[in-house]
Amino acid sequence: MKKENSQFLTLILSTKVPKLALSLGLLGSLMTTLVGLVIPLITKELVDGFDPSEFNTALLFIIIGVFLLQALFDGLSTYALAYVGQRIIAKLRERMWSKFIRLPISYFDKHKSGESVSRIVNDTSILKDLITQHFPQFITGIITIIGAVIILLIMDWKMTILMFIAVPIACAIIIPLGRKMWKISRDLQDETAHFSGDIQQTLGEIRLMKASNAESEEQQNGNQNIKNLFKFGLKEATVSSLIRPLMQLTNMLMVVLIITYGGIRVAQGTMSTGSLVAFLLYLLQITMPIGSFAMFFTQLQKARGATERIMDILSLNEEAQNGIEKDISNKTVYFDHVSFSYDESEQVLDNVTFDVQPGTMVAFAGPSGGGKTTVFGLLEQFYQPSSGEIRIGDTVIQDHSLHSWRSQIGYVSQDSPMMAGTIRENLCYGLEEKAAISDNRLWEVAEMAYADQFIKEFPNGLDTEVGERGVKLSGGQRQRIAIARAFLRNPKILMMDEATASLDSQSEAIVQKALTRLMEGRTTLVIAHRLSTIIDADKIVFIEKGKVTGIGSHSELVAEHPLYNEFAKQQLT
Repeated sequence: MKKENSQFLTLILSTKVPKLALSLGLLGSLMTTLVGLVIPLITKELVDGFDPSEFNTALLFIIIGVFLLQALFDGLSTYALAYVGQRIIAKLRERMWSKFIRLPISYFDKHKSGESVSRIVNDTSILKDLITQHFPQFITGIITIIGAVIILLIMDWKMTILMFIAVPIACAIIIPLGRKMWKISRDLQDETAHFSGDIQQTLGEIRLMKASNAESEEQQNGNQNIKNLFKFGLKEATVSSLIRPLMQLTNMLMVVLIITYGGIRVAQGTMSTGSLVAFLLYLLQITMPIGSFAMFFTQLQKARGATERIMDILSLNEEAQNGIEKDISNKTVYFDHVSFSYDESEQVLDNVTFDVQPGTMVAFAGPSGGGKTTVFGLLEQFYQPSSGEIRIGDTVIQDHSLHSWRSQIGYVSQDSPMMAGTIRENLCYGLEEKAAISDNRLWEVAEMAYADQFIKEFPNGLDTEVGERGVKLSGGQRQRIAIARAFLRNPKILMMDEATASLDSQSEAIVQKALTRLMEGRTTLVIAHRLSTIIDADKIVFIEKGKVTGIGSHSELVAEHPLYNEFAKQQLT
């Protein structure tokens, strides 16, 4: 338990806690307590000196003033401590978001995006509730209890010691149930992350789900996840339902003991009625925070599980961002004995060697699953080779900064992914100087991509909303915007994953013209699903089962490579 608590403190302190606000909050809590501790003493004087014929109005006004002052300090301290908590969580979420967007693609290959969302939203919310709600109550409660106990010891040490009988009882309740709560909380957070991942995946592919008539299947899967969450929620509620009543029972036992013993003392004349009333008021000031302590320690157990998950995320290795910034124009790309596997069970690329001369078009052909897309992933530095190296000129590409490297590479894929937003936002996505890009420039690249005509037909032009993943646009329109985006970036190396493969003949003709214009003067790598699009390539690399089995022009491979020859006969005759 010490390890988890130290992890929690380490995580919180790493966010640079605002010291001034924390000091003001604690000072306000201290003042609230000090003012609150005066009230029972004044009440004692009021009760002991009570005379129906001469009511002490001044003392009554003093009590009212003290109440108002306590409320003021309490409000200020609560706000200051809540501010500290909100700042801590904001910083923590910033760190997690920064971590997630810099993690390598391999992480997201293994984890559902919904799980990552759950870590940022749900796990940090658990910490937020602890810090902004339960922690301020815990601090004020601690100060109140300490102050009240000191005064009670001074007033009557015998009755105060009697009150401490409840302490070991409370510890015996909280500690074992707290450990149980921690385990339940961890399982609940994992199940919540799993549920979030499934929901996001299903809603993200809603068209596939509906087209496949999979509503019943997805409803069944979702209901099962909900049932699992329900079971964990009940377990959590069971522990909570034990903690609160047992703590209340302990408090009531303590109150009964004090009233009984105090009543005897008053009857014997060894204690005044005012002193007993003051003692009971101080007892309430002690017992009320104890109830919140039970909730604090329950939430603390939840936070330990969340902390563990957050620390796991923050400890992951990011993509290396540092490196040289170098122009890669007019330089040859070399794949030198490159091998790669996503895991140890299967080799995706095996000893792949080829080069791409500057300004030429090199196409990749071969059976599906042969490793063509993986070549692009390695060139983008989404993954690192298991062995061998990829160079641009004399420099290994890993020596370049990722920002510099990727800013000089353009990628046009089959599906042309888009972000929810406007056409303008999608054209400028990722560019640093967006404000400096004029509408004239945007229309210029749209015209170069043959996208200007359909954009002008929209009432809002460049400010037309494209919908999530660009669903409001056709496939051909999305492709042309992707090509316009590539024109805007002016890449030195262009990669295309057969960008016309899924288009109708009319859209294909337009997009192909745009692609031809985009390829002019650029080093271009193309994944070919149809050989008709790469007949004029300077070089064709044929990959099957992760190995390069042929390199040459179309005519050379037709003559020398049996499988390529078979592909050509099937597609071109």
